[in-house]
Amino acid sequence: MVVPHSMGRHEHKRFRKANVNIVERLVNNLMQPGGNAGKKAKAMNIVKHAFEIVHLRTGRNPLEVLVKAVENSAPCEDTTRISYGGIVYHLSIDIAPQRRVDLALRNIGEGARQASINNPRSIEECLAEELILAGNHDIKSYAVSKRHELERIAQSSR
Repeated sequence: MVVPHSMGRHEHKRFRKANVNIVERLVNNLMQPGGNAGKKAKAMNIVKHAFEIVHLRTGRNPLEVLVKAVENSAPCEDTTRISYGGIVYHLSIDIAPQRRVDLALRNIGEGARQASINNPRSIEECLAEELILAGNHDIKSYAVSKRHELERIAQSSR
């Protein structure tokens, strides 16, 4: 595949996004409201430069680092609200595999975006740093720290 761009063909049927390339899903998560809303070419360039930085720093395949980062930052359990007799309980539940990937990609993109705000480093460098840290299961990564926070809250509500 030369360019990860499915033209939104996946969005008309349920669970079709599972067939979308993981790189395109990362690109789509970078297009959040703000400076990059709807600018897919700009988001693709950000990911491309971030992958080059990842390759230069680690010497590994950037896709391998991305997949490892998604594995390490995907939360396993979450809490849900259950109302029983007018009283609201928080109950710990397991997360579906597709939602785990969604949350991991969202947290990786959000961590890179937050790290580049009011910072001289570009978003490409911040995304590369986030991918490397999450790939190494480092707690300094935003996505990994969000995972641990979510699982800690879920564990306390068992």
